[in-house]
Amino acid sequence: MGKALEGIRILDMTHVQSGPSATQILAWLGADVIKLEAPGKGDITRQQLRDRPGVDSLYFTMLNCNKRSITVNMKSGEGQEIFAELVKESDVLVENFGPGVVDRFGFAWERLQELNPRLVYASIKGFGPGRYAGFKAYEVVAQAMGGSMSTTGYDDGPPTATGAQIGDSGTGIHLVAGILAALLQRTDTGRGQRVQVAMQDAVLNLCRVKLRDQQRLAAGPLGEYPNEHFGDEVPRSGNASGGGQPGWAVKCAPGGPNDYIYVIVQPTGWAPIAGLIGRPELAEDPAWSTPKARLDKLDKMFALIEEWTEKHTKWAVMEDLNAHDIPCGPILSTRELIEDDTLATLGSVVEVDHPERGPFKTVGCPIKLSDSPVDVERSPLLGEHTDQVLSELGLADRADAFRAAGAI
Repeated sequence: MGKALEGIRILDMTHVQSGPSATQILAWLGADVIKLEAPGKGDITRQQLRDRPGVDSLYFTMLNCNKRSITVNMKSGEGQEIFAELVKESDVLVENFGPGVVDRFGFAWERLQELNPRLVYASIKGFGPGRYAGFKAYEVVAQAMGGSMSTTGYDDGPPTATGAQIGDSGTGIHLVAGILAALLQRTDTGRGQRVQVAMQDAVLNLCRVKLRDQQRLAAGPLGEYPNEHFGDEVPRSGNASGGGQPGWAVKCAPGGPNDYIYVIVQPTGWAPIAGLIGRPELAEDPAWSTPKARLDKLDKMFALIEEWTEKHTKWAVMEDLNAHDIPCGPILSTRELIEDDTLATLGSVVEVDHPERGPFKTVGCPIKLSDSPVDVERSPLLGEHTDQVLSELGLADRADAFRAAGAI
């Protein structure tokens, strides 16, 4: 059985995280992703946060699996000639440079369309057109300006970044959706198109429930939040779910930094929870028996639950709660995740062998297709496939000349 995106060629001009996270997904789904890098340097993350000298960093290897690498000097005429041939033979060009960089190379959208009318040109930028368009954006900048930081943390503390890379990898996932949509539309129109995703927009999309709550504030305080005071903005609310069912992270034994479990109390779950914590009478007590009755004392409710969970490990609590169909989730540390046998079996965490650094672990493809299973392969060495790709473009006999000119 072939891969879902077999036959699709991606010209990958991305770097750091947002763009490479998108093109890696496309590579996992079967596209031929050719990563175009500067000779001698390559993607800056090859050298960033290195844990071993002289070897591609985990930052790079974990974002560039299943790709090929070609080095091209876009500042040379010969390099631009190679690039033009790549554009002609590609289905999608992906880049996350600052605004106007590709244009300054001499390849504005109009020129790219002339070279290949079927090309899908996909870009990630920090911001959309307008006031912020020329500003630089990084992961936490996007979180700050997309609504995430103002609503993350505790009411009496500062705005807080989330550990999930919603600004970079979150934008990458949005770009994948746009690319696939454009490829699908091309089957009818025969034409490519521009696909653009701003990091601020992607974070804003992921924060839509907070915009929901911003508008609900007009009707008064948000009862499902634990905050005592409400102004005219959605407050930071700690670990409150902010949804229709109250939830909180409660402590477990033996009391380590991640010995917590997140518990959600649905209406049907209160009676079994009351029994588990040794307070079965609360299931019938009018002061506790309904969601409305519990709403103004959620802190007391979770304190009662915590008196029970503190005596047991998070794994034992998980088993007891799931036996009663009560939604919960132990807080899993990065070490627990990378060593989790279930995740390894599922292919959610995989071990990959690298010719220079040896075996390392990385995430597997989160998208599961029944007819297109993913085999995670190592990231490419810098320029590893330059000669191979030149041969495919019919330029193999000029490789030496290109090298002499500093084009590759």
